[in-house]
Amino acid sequence: MSKSKEKLFTDFPPVTTEEWMEKVTADLKGADFERRLVWKTNEGFNLNPFYRYEDIRDYEWRDNLPGQFPYIRGTKNNNIWYVRQNITVTDIAEANKKALTLLGKKGVTSLGFDLSNQELTIQNIEALLQGIHPEMVELNFKTCINSTLKLTKLLVEYLTAKDLNLLECYGSIEHDPFRKIFKLGKDAPEWKNEVVEIVKASAPLPRYRVISITGDAFANAGAYLFQELGYSLAYANQILSTLIENGVDPSMAAKKIKFNLGVGTNYFMEIAKFRAARWLWAEIVNAYKPPCPNECDNKADDGTCRCAAKINVHAITSSFNTTVYDAYVNLLRTQTEAMSATLGGVDSLTVQPFNHAYQKATDFSNRLAVNQQLLLKEESHFDKVADPGAGSYYIEKLTKSLGEEAWKLFLETDEQGFYAGLKEGTIQDKINASADARFKAAASRKEVLLGTNQFPNFGEQVSTKIEDSYKLDDPCGCGSDSKETPLKRLNTKRLAQPFEAVRLATEQSGKTPKAFMLTIGNLTMRLARSQFSGNFLASAGYDIIDNLGFDSVEEGVKAARKQNADLIVLCSSDDEYAKFAPEAYNLTKGKEILIIAGAPASADKLKAQGIEYFINVKSNVLDMLTQFNSLLGIKGL
Repeated sequence: MSKSKEKLFTDFPPVTTEEWMEKVTADLKGADFERRLVWKTNEGFNLNPFYRYEDIRDYEWRDNLPGQFPYIRGTKNNNIWYVRQNITVTDIAEANKKALTLLGKKGVTSLGFDLSNQELTIQNIEALLQGIHPEMVELNFKTCINSTLKLTKLLVEYLTAKDLNLLECYGSIEHDPFRKIFKLGKDAPEWKNEVVEIVKASAPLPRYRVISITGDAFANAGAYLFQELGYSLAYANQILSTLIENGVDPSMAAKKIKFNLGVGTNYFMEIAKFRAARWLWAEIVNAYKPPCPNECDNKADDGTCRCAAKINVHAITSSFNTTVYDAYVNLLRTQTEAMSATLGGVDSLTVQPFNHAYQKATDFSNRLAVNQQLLLKEESHFDKVADPGAGSYYIEKLTKSLGEEAWKLFLETDEQGFYAGLKEGTIQDKINASADARFKAAASRKEVLLGTNQFPNFGEQVSTKIEDSYKLDDPCGCGSDSKETPLKRLNTKRLAQPFEAVRLATEQSGKTPKAFMLTIGNLTMRLARSQFSGNFLASAGYDIIDNLGFDSVEEGVKAARKQNADLIVLCSSDDEYAKFAPEAYNLTKGKEILIIAGAPASADKLKAQGIEYFINVKSNVLDMLTQFNSLLGIKGL
C-alpha cells in the first residue's frame, strides 16, 4: 500500500460509540432515543439504528470461512443454487416434453414433479424421465402422502437399474409426515413407522433426501420468522431422533432431511434467517455425534461427521403476502424474496409465478418466475460471492438475535415434543395468533400490501380472471375451510384476502360507489387529505372524484350531487373543520355519507352534532370500508 493511501486512514481519527450517541442525542433535540430510533421487531428483539465492530467482536464464527462448521457462512465455498420449477403431472408425455424444454432452453437446473398416486408405475417413471440425466439435474418428486413409500421404491428401482453413479444422482422425495395435520386437521398416528420405512427404502440413493420439513407451511400461515425457524428445527429434530431411535445411522438420518423454508419481503431479516438456520441445525446434528463413515477432511477430531450437519434448504417465495389486485406487484415482492434467499445461501429456490394466487400458472408467468432467478445469476452475479452478508455488523447482529429467539422456541417446543404440540394445538394456536396480529396490522396499514391496502390500482377489475378453484372463501382448495376438524389447522388465508373480499363485493355488486373529494380551505392540507382519502376508499373499489378546491361547502356539495356522489369526503385543515364540517353535515344529512378526512381536535364536538365518520392514519381501514359497503347496500362475500 502506498504512503498516500496509508495517510487516508490516519487523517480521520476513530469515532467512539459514545461520540456517535452524543451526536444522535443532540440531533433528536430531547426526543426519546428508544421510541424514535429503536425498531421493535416482531421477532422478539429490538434493533438499534446503527451497529459497530464492537457489537460483533465476540461472535465465534466471525473469522470462519464458507464451508466451515457451523456453516453460518454457507455449507459450500460458492453461492451456486439450483433454479427450480415444478410441474404438475397430468399427462406423462407432456410433462416430459415440458421438463426437457425447461432444462434445455429455459435455464432451469432443478425440476419438481407432482404426481398423482394413479401415475405411480415404473413405466410412467421411465417415460417421465426419458432424456433426462439424473446425474446432471436435481430431481424432486411429490405425491399423495400415503403413496410416498411406493414412489420411493419406484425411484430406487429405476435409478439402480440404470448404469449410473448413484453418488452423482441427487434430489428429493417430499414426505411431510404432518401434512394432514397442517392442512386438514387430521392426525397422523403412523408417522414414525412411515418415516423410518421411507428413509430405509431410500438408502440406495445416498444423495436423495426424503423427509421434508415444511417450514414454508408456517410462513404461509402467517408465522413470524423466529417461529418458522424455531418450529422447523423442532420438527426436524423430532424426525431425526425418531430415525436414530429406530436404528437408522445418525449420519444417514441427518442427510435424509430437507428443509423447505418460505421467504418473505423482510429483506435483511430473511437473509439472517437462512444463515441462522445453517448454524442452529449444525449444532443440533452435531449433538448426536454422528460417526463419519468415510475418510474425509471435514471430520471432527473425535470422528464426528461434520458433513451430516450441513443443512439442505429449498426456499419458496411467499404465498401469504401475494395479492389478486395489482398482481404485477407480486413480481416486486418475489424479486426481493429471491434476493434474500440467494444472498442467504439457499441450495435451491422456487419463485412462485406472480398469478398463482388466483389462477393456474401460464407459460408467461412461469417464464417470468424462472427469469427472475436468471437475472440474479447472469446479470447480478449473485452466484459468484459466498455469503456476501458476512462482516456486515447489521446482518451479523440479525443472525445472532434471530437465531437466539428461534433457539428459545426450539427448546420450548422440543421439550414438549413437536408432534405432541401439534396434537394439543399449541403450535397452531401460536402461529395463528401471529397471523391474526398480522391481519390486524394490515387492516390498519401498519403492514402494507402495495396495490391492495395502500396505493390501489384505481378502477381495476379482477372478477373475470379468478379461476373457480381459487375462490377467496376456500383458499386451501379442499372445500373444508370452515369445517370442524379433529385437530387444529394452520391458517390458510392470505394477508390480502379480507381487503380483496371487500373490493370484490363492490365489483360484483353491479354498482360502483362514487367518492367525491370536497376540498376546501388550506391548500396544502386539502390536497394531502384528498390524496390520502382517495387511496383509502379506492381500496374498496370506489370511483374517486378528486377536485382542486371549492370556495364554499355549499358549492362543493352541489358539485358532488351533479356527479351523483354516494360519499362526500371533506378535506381541509383541522382548524377549519370546526366551521366546514357542521355546514357539510347539515347539507348532506340523510342523503350522502359524509366523511371527515383527519382527526381534528374538535372531533368529539363534531360527533356530538351527529357527524360519525372520520378517516385518518390511525383508522382500521378494513373495518371502515366494510362499514361503508354495508351503508351502501353492498353485501359481503
